[in-house]
Amino acid sequence: MSLYRIIRPLAFALDAETAHRLTIKALRLMPPHRPPDFPESLRTRVAGLDFPTPVGLAAGFDKDAEVPEQMLSLGFGFVEVGTLTPRPQAGNPKPRLFRLRKDRAVINRMGFNNGGQPAAYGRLQLDQRLPGIIGVNIGANKDSEDRIADYVSGVRAMSSVADYLTINISSPNTPGLRQLQDEGALKALLQAVNEARRKNGPPIFLKVAPDLGEGEPDQIVRVAIQHKVDAIIVANTTVSRPPLKSRHASEQGGLSGAPLKELALKALRDFRSASGEQIPLIGVGGIATADDAWERIRAGASLVQLYSAMVYEGPGIARRIANGLAERLKREGMSNISELVGTA
Repeated sequence: MSLYRIIRPLAFALDAETAHRLTIKALRLMPPHRPPDFPESLRTRVAGLDFPTPVGLAAGFDKDAEVPEQMLSLGFGFVEVGTLTPRPQAGNPKPRLFRLRKDRAVINRMGFNNGGQPAAYGRLQLDQRLPGIIGVNIGANKDSEDRIADYVSGVRAMSSVADYLTINISSPNTPGLRQLQDEGALKALLQAVNEARRKNGPPIFLKVAPDLGEGEPDQIVRVAIQHKVDAIIVANTTVSRPPLKSRHASEQGGLSGAPLKELALKALRDFRSASGEQIPLIGVGGIATADDAWERIRAGASLVQLYSAMVYEGPGIARRIANGLAERLKREGMSNISELVGTA
Protein backbone atom coordinates (compact mmCIF):
# COMPACT_ATOMS: atom_id res chain seq x y z
CA MET A 1 0.00 0.00 0.00
CA SER A 2 1.35 3.43 -0.92
CA LEU A 3 1.96 6.04 1.77
CA TYR A 4 -0.77 8.20 0.26
CA ARG A 5 -3.36 5.44 0.78
CA ILE A 6 -2.54 5.67 4.51
CA ILE A 7 -2.63 9.47 4.61
CA ARG A 8 -5.71 9.96 2.43
CA PRO A 9 -8.35 9.22 5.10
CA LEU A 10 -6.77 11.88 7.31
CA ALA A 11 -6.80 14.41 4.47
CA PHE A 12 -10.37 13.55 3.53
CA ALA A 13 -11.47 14.15 7.14
CA LEU A 14 -10.70 17.83 6.52
CA ASP A 15 -12.62 20.11 4.18
CA ALA A 16 -11.09 20.11 0.71
CA GLU A 17 -9.54 23.57 0.76
CA THR A 18 -7.95 23.11 4.20
CA ALA A 19 -6.50 19.79 3.07
CA HIS A 20 -5.13 21.43 -0.06
CA ARG A 21 -3.39 24.20 1.88
CA LEU A 22 -1.85 21.69 4.29
CA THR A 23 -0.62 19.67 1.33
CA ILE A 24 1.11 22.72 -0.13
CA LYS A 25 2.71 23.47 3.25
CA ALA A 26 3.91 19.88 3.59
CA LEU A 27 5.39 19.91 0.09
CA ARG A 28 7.28 23.10 0.88
CA LEU A 29 9.10 21.16 3.61
CA MET A 30 10.29 18.50 1.17
CA PRO A 31 14.05 18.56 0.65
CA PRO A 32 14.81 19.41 -2.96
CA HIS A 33 15.99 16.62 -5.23
CA ARG A 34 16.37 16.08 -8.94
CA PRO A 35 13.42 14.91 -10.99
CA PRO A 36 13.44 11.20 -11.81
CA ASP A 37 14.99 9.97 -15.04
CA PHE A 38 12.51 8.73 -17.62
CA PRO A 39 13.02 6.65 -20.76
CA GLU A 40 14.09 8.50 -23.90
CA SER A 41 10.93 7.23 -25.57
CA LEU A 42 8.87 9.73 -23.54
CA ARG A 43 10.82 12.80 -24.58
CA THR A 44 8.85 15.09 -26.83
CA ARG A 45 9.24 18.57 -28.29
CA VAL A 46 6.31 20.98 -28.37
CA ALA A 47 6.43 24.71 -29.18
CA GLY A 48 10.22 24.61 -29.15
CA LEU A 49 10.35 23.16 -25.62
CA ASP A 50 11.81 19.75 -24.72
CA PHE A 51 9.56 17.82 -22.31
CA PRO A 52 11.04 14.80 -20.47
CA THR A 53 7.59 13.21 -20.40
CA PRO A 54 4.23 14.31 -21.82
CA VAL A 55 2.54 14.11 -18.38
CA GLY A 56 2.18 17.50 -16.69
CA LEU A 57 0.47 19.13 -13.71
CA ALA A 58 -2.49 21.32 -14.68
CA ALA A 59 -2.97 24.82 -13.31
CA GLY A 60 -4.99 25.16 -10.12
CA PHE A 61 -2.95 23.01 -7.76
CA ASP A 62 0.00 25.36 -7.25
CA LYS A 63 -1.79 28.67 -7.71
CA ASP A 64 0.97 30.86 -6.25
CA ALA A 65 4.06 29.04 -7.56
CA GLU A 66 4.99 27.76 -4.11
CA VAL A 67 6.04 24.18 -4.96
CA PRO A 68 6.91 23.74 -8.67
CA GLU A 69 10.30 22.23 -7.77
CA GLN A 70 8.69 19.63 -5.52
CA MET A 71 6.11 18.66 -8.15
CA LEU A 72 8.81 18.21 -10.78
CA SER A 73 10.74 16.01 -8.37
CA LEU A 74 7.63 13.85 -7.86
CA GLY A 75 7.64 12.94 -11.54
CA PHE A 76 5.62 15.51 -13.44
CA GLY A 77 7.18 16.19 -16.83
CA PHE A 78 6.18 19.85 -16.55
CA VAL A 79 4.29 22.02 -14.07
CA GLU A 80 1.83 24.82 -14.78
CA VAL A 81 1.39 27.30 -11.91
CA GLY A 82 -1.47 29.77 -11.45
CA THR A 83 -3.91 31.07 -12.38
CA LEU A 84 -2.16 34.34 -11.48
CA THR A 85 -3.81 37.75 -11.83
CA PRO A 86 -2.11 41.17 -11.94
CA ARG A 87 -3.38 42.07 -8.47
CA PRO A 88 -3.96 39.78 -5.47
CA GLN A 89 -7.55 38.71 -4.93
CA ALA A 90 -9.33 36.60 -2.34
CA GLY A 91 -11.54 34.71 -4.78
CA ASN A 92 -15.10 33.63 -4.14
CA PRO A 93 -16.65 33.07 -0.68
CA LYS A 94 -15.96 29.78 1.09
CA PRO A 95 -16.81 26.93 0.90
CA ARG A 96 -15.77 26.81 -2.74
CA LEU A 97 -13.97 23.49 -3.22
CA PHE A 98 -15.75 20.13 -2.95
CA ARG A 99 -14.68 16.51 -3.31
CA LEU A 100 -17.21 14.23 -4.97
CA ARG A 101 -15.75 11.00 -3.66
CA LYS A 102 -18.33 8.63 -5.16
CA ASP A 103 -17.70 10.17 -8.57
CA ARG A 104 -13.90 10.62 -8.20
CA ALA A 105 -14.49 14.25 -9.11
CA VAL A 106 -14.04 17.79 -7.81
CA ILE A 107 -16.23 20.89 -8.09
CA ASN A 108 -14.56 24.25 -7.55
CA ARG A 109 -15.68 27.84 -7.69
CA MET A 110 -12.43 29.29 -6.37
CA GLY A 111 -12.51 32.44 -8.53
CA PHE A 112 -8.81 32.92 -9.27
CA ASN A 113 -7.80 33.29 -5.61
CA ASN A 114 -4.07 34.12 -5.62
CA GLY A 115 -1.46 36.43 -4.17
CA GLY A 116 -0.89 38.27 -7.44
CA GLN A 117 1.77 38.12 -10.12
CA PRO A 118 4.45 40.24 -8.35
CA ALA A 119 4.63 37.86 -5.37
CA ALA A 120 4.85 34.77 -7.59
CA TYR A 121 7.44 36.46 -9.81
CA GLY A 122 9.98 36.52 -6.99
CA ARG A 123 9.53 32.83 -6.26
CA LEU A 124 9.77 31.90 -9.93
CA GLN A 125 12.97 33.91 -10.30
CA LEU A 126 14.56 31.56 -7.78
CA ASP A 127 13.17 28.54 -9.62
CA GLN A 128 14.78 29.44 -12.96
CA ARG A 129 17.76 27.28 -12.06
CA LEU A 130 15.51 24.20 -11.93
CA PRO A 131 15.93 21.37 -14.44
CA GLY A 132 12.34 21.32 -15.63
CA ILE A 133 9.62 23.16 -17.54
CA ILE A 134 7.40 25.56 -15.58
CA GLY A 135 4.49 27.24 -17.31
CA VAL A 136 2.61 30.23 -15.92
CA ASN A 137 -1.18 30.44 -16.30
CA ILE A 138 -2.44 34.05 -16.29
CA GLY A 139 -5.92 35.51 -15.90
CA ALA A 140 -7.82 38.73 -15.32
CA ASN A 141 -8.92 40.20 -12.00
CA LYS A 142 -12.63 39.80 -11.30
CA ASP A 143 -13.17 43.56 -10.85
CA SER A 144 -11.03 44.57 -13.82
CA GLU A 145 -12.46 47.28 -16.05
CA ASP A 146 -10.30 46.08 -18.96
CA ARG A 147 -9.67 42.35 -18.96
CA ILE A 148 -7.62 42.41 -22.14
CA ALA A 149 -5.29 44.90 -20.44
CA ASP A 150 -4.93 42.44 -17.55
CA TYR A 151 -3.72 39.72 -19.91
CA VAL A 152 -1.32 42.13 -21.59
CA SER A 153 -0.01 43.08 -18.15
CA GLY A 154 0.42 39.40 -17.28
CA VAL A 155 2.34 38.64 -20.46
CA ARG A 156 4.70 41.54 -19.82
CA ALA A 157 5.11 40.78 -16.12
CA MET A 158 5.65 37.02 -16.25
CA SER A 159 7.42 36.33 -19.56
CA SER A 160 10.91 36.42 -18.10
CA VAL A 161 10.16 33.69 -15.53
CA ALA A 162 7.94 31.38 -17.60
CA ASP A 163 8.94 28.59 -19.96
CA TYR A 164 5.50 29.10 -21.49
CA LEU A 165 2.48 31.31 -20.74
CA THR A 166 -1.11 30.09 -20.75
CA ILE A 167 -3.89 32.56 -21.52
CA ASN A 168 -6.78 31.26 -19.39
CA ILE A 169 -10.09 32.50 -20.79
CA SER A 170 -12.09 29.41 -19.86
CA SER A 171 -12.61 29.39 -16.10
CA PRO A 172 -16.35 29.33 -15.33
CA ASN A 173 -15.82 31.00 -11.95
CA THR A 174 -15.08 34.57 -13.07
CA PRO A 175 -18.32 36.04 -14.46
CA GLY A 176 -18.15 36.82 -18.16
CA LEU A 177 -14.62 35.47 -18.65
CA ARG A 178 -15.65 32.80 -21.16
CA GLN A 179 -17.07 35.51 -23.42
CA LEU A 180 -13.45 36.11 -24.44
CA GLN A 181 -13.72 32.85 -26.40
CA ASP A 182 -16.15 34.56 -28.81
CA GLU A 183 -14.48 35.18 -32.15
CA GLY A 184 -14.38 38.99 -32.06
CA ALA A 185 -13.25 39.20 -28.45
CA LEU A 186 -10.65 36.47 -28.98
CA LYS A 187 -9.19 38.32 -31.97
CA ALA A 188 -8.86 41.51 -29.93
CA LEU A 189 -7.29 39.64 -27.00
CA LEU A 190 -4.75 37.68 -29.03
CA GLN A 191 -3.79 40.70 -31.10
CA ALA A 192 -3.05 42.61 -27.88
CA VAL A 193 -1.15 39.64 -26.44
CA ASN A 194 0.93 39.37 -29.62
CA GLU A 195 1.86 43.03 -29.42
CA ALA A 196 2.95 42.53 -25.81
CA ARG A 197 5.10 39.46 -26.48
CA ARG A 198 8.81 39.94 -26.08
CA LYS A 199 11.08 39.00 -28.95
CA ASN A 200 12.34 35.49 -28.13
CA GLY A 201 9.79 35.37 -25.31
CA PRO A 202 8.07 32.19 -24.13
CA PRO A 203 5.48 30.32 -26.21
CA ILE A 204 1.84 31.29 -25.72
CA PHE A 205 -0.75 28.60 -25.01
CA LEU A 206 -4.52 29.17 -24.98
CA LYS A 207 -6.77 27.28 -22.52
CA VAL A 208 -10.34 26.70 -23.68
CA ALA A 209 -13.56 25.35 -22.19
CA PRO A 210 -15.13 21.98 -23.01
CA ASP A 211 -18.58 23.61 -23.13
CA LEU A 212 -18.48 24.92 -26.70
CA GLY A 213 -21.16 25.12 -29.35
CA GLU A 214 -21.21 23.88 -32.93
CA GLY A 215 -18.44 25.45 -34.98
CA GLU A 216 -16.73 27.17 -32.05
CA PRO A 217 -13.61 24.95 -32.09
CA ASP A 218 -13.13 25.85 -35.78
CA GLN A 219 -13.42 29.57 -34.98
CA ILE A 220 -11.01 29.35 -32.04
CA VAL A 221 -8.45 27.35 -34.01
CA ARG A 222 -8.63 29.76 -36.95
CA VAL A 223 -8.08 32.81 -34.72
CA ALA A 224 -5.35 31.05 -32.70
CA ILE A 225 -3.37 30.18 -35.83
CA GLN A 226 -3.81 33.69 -37.26
CA HIS A 227 -2.37 35.16 -34.07
CA LYS A 228 0.50 32.68 -33.69
CA VAL A 229 -0.71 30.85 -30.58
CA ASP A 230 1.75 28.00 -29.98
CA ALA A 231 -0.63 25.39 -28.49
CA ILE A 232 -4.22 24.97 -27.29
CA ILE A 233 -5.06 23.34 -23.94
CA VAL A 234 -8.29 21.33 -24.19
CA ALA A 235 -10.03 21.71 -21.78
CA ASN A 236 -10.90 23.50 -18.54
CA THR A 237 -13.61 22.39 -16.10
CA THR A 238 -17.23 22.03 -17.22
CA VAL A 239 -20.40 23.73 -16.05
CA SER A 240 -22.45 20.82 -17.40
CA ARG A 241 -23.59 18.10 -15.02
CA PRO A 242 -23.57 14.48 -16.14
CA PRO A 243 -25.31 12.10 -13.68
CA LEU A 244 -23.47 12.29 -10.34
CA LYS A 245 -23.82 10.27 -7.13
CA SER A 246 -22.11 12.49 -4.54
CA ARG A 247 -23.90 14.77 -2.08
CA HIS A 248 -22.07 17.81 -3.48
CA ALA A 249 -23.37 17.19 -7.00
CA SER A 250 -25.60 20.30 -6.96
CA GLU A 251 -22.81 22.72 -6.01
CA GLN A 252 -22.13 25.51 -8.47
CA GLY A 253 -18.75 25.74 -10.17
CA GLY A 254 -16.52 23.87 -12.55
CA LEU A 255 -16.61 20.07 -12.51
CA SER A 256 -13.38 18.12 -13.04
CA GLY A 257 -12.21 14.55 -12.61
CA ALA A 258 -13.64 11.29 -13.94
CA PRO A 259 -17.05 12.65 -15.07
CA LEU A 260 -15.28 15.17 -17.33
CA LYS A 261 -13.38 12.46 -19.22
CA GLU A 262 -15.74 11.83 -22.14
CA LEU A 263 -16.61 15.51 -22.64
CA ALA A 264 -12.94 16.53 -22.61
CA LEU A 265 -12.05 13.71 -25.00
CA LYS A 266 -14.80 14.79 -27.40
CA ALA A 267 -13.61 18.41 -27.20
CA LEU A 268 -10.06 17.30 -27.99
CA ARG A 269 -11.28 15.34 -31.02
CA ASP A 270 -13.24 18.39 -32.18
CA PHE A 271 -10.14 20.58 -31.92
CA ARG A 272 -8.01 17.96 -33.66
CA SER A 273 -10.54 17.82 -36.48
CA ALA A 274 -10.55 21.62 -36.70
CA SER A 275 -6.78 22.02 -36.59
CA GLY A 276 -5.37 18.94 -38.31
CA GLU A 277 -1.70 19.13 -37.41
CA GLN A 278 -1.42 22.91 -37.68
CA ILE A 279 -1.24 23.58 -33.92
CA PRO A 280 -0.25 21.32 -31.00
CA LEU A 281 -2.98 20.30 -28.54
CA ILE A 282 -2.70 19.52 -24.83
CA GLY A 283 -5.31 17.18 -23.38
CA VAL A 284 -6.75 17.75 -19.91
CA GLY A 285 -9.79 16.44 -18.04
CA GLY A 286 -10.50 13.07 -16.46
CA ILE A 287 -7.03 11.61 -17.02
CA ALA A 288 -6.21 9.14 -14.21
CA THR A 289 -4.34 6.22 -15.80
CA ALA A 290 -1.76 5.45 -18.46
CA ASP A 291 -4.61 4.14 -20.63
CA ASP A 292 -6.43 7.47 -20.30
CA ALA A 293 -3.27 9.33 -21.32
CA TRP A 294 -2.68 6.91 -24.21
CA GLU A 295 -6.22 7.48 -25.50
CA ARG A 296 -5.86 11.26 -25.27
CA ILE A 297 -2.54 11.21 -27.14
CA ARG A 298 -3.98 8.96 -29.85
CA ALA A 299 -6.84 11.47 -30.17
CA GLY A 300 -4.37 14.24 -30.97
CA ALA A 301 -2.79 15.53 -27.74
CA SER A 302 0.96 16.10 -27.84
CA LEU A 303 0.95 16.53 -24.05
CA VAL A 304 -1.51 15.78 -21.24
CA GLN A 305 -2.17 17.37 -17.85
CA LEU A 306 -3.95 16.25 -14.71
CA TYR A 307 -4.88 17.54 -11.27
CA SER A 308 -8.13 16.11 -9.86
CA ALA A 309 -6.98 12.47 -10.17
CA MET A 310 -4.08 13.32 -7.86
CA VAL A 311 -6.61 14.07 -5.10
CA TYR A 312 -7.65 10.41 -5.17
CA GLU A 313 -4.45 8.66 -6.28
CA GLY A 314 -1.73 10.77 -4.67
CA PRO A 315 1.24 12.68 -6.12
CA GLY A 316 2.91 9.52 -7.43
CA ILE A 317 0.31 9.35 -10.19
CA ALA A 318 2.39 11.27 -12.75
CA ARG A 319 5.32 8.91 -12.47
CA ARG A 320 3.05 5.86 -12.70
CA ILE A 321 1.33 7.19 -15.82
CA ALA A 322 4.63 8.10 -17.48
CA ASN A 323 6.15 4.68 -16.78
CA GLY A 324 2.94 3.03 -18.00
CA LEU A 325 3.17 4.95 -21.27
CA ALA A 326 6.81 3.92 -21.71
CA GLU A 327 5.98 0.26 -21.14
CA ARG A 328 3.13 0.35 -23.64
CA LEU A 329 5.27 2.10 -26.27
CA LYS A 330 7.75 -0.74 -25.93
CA ARG A 331 5.02 -3.37 -26.30
CA GLU A 332 3.62 -1.60 -29.37
CA GLY A 333 7.05 -1.35 -30.99
CA MET A 334 7.15 2.45 -30.98
CA SER A 335 10.39 4.30 -30.33
CA ASN A 336 8.93 7.65 -29.23
CA ILE A 337 5.64 8.99 -27.85
CA SER A 338 5.40 11.50 -30.71
CA GLU A 339 4.66 8.58 -33.07
CA LEU A 340 1.37 8.01 -31.20
CA VAL A 341 -0.05 11.54 -31.54
CA GLY A 342 -3.25 11.64 -33.57
CA THR A 343 -3.18 7.99 -34.66
CA ALA A 344 -6.76 7.27 -33.56
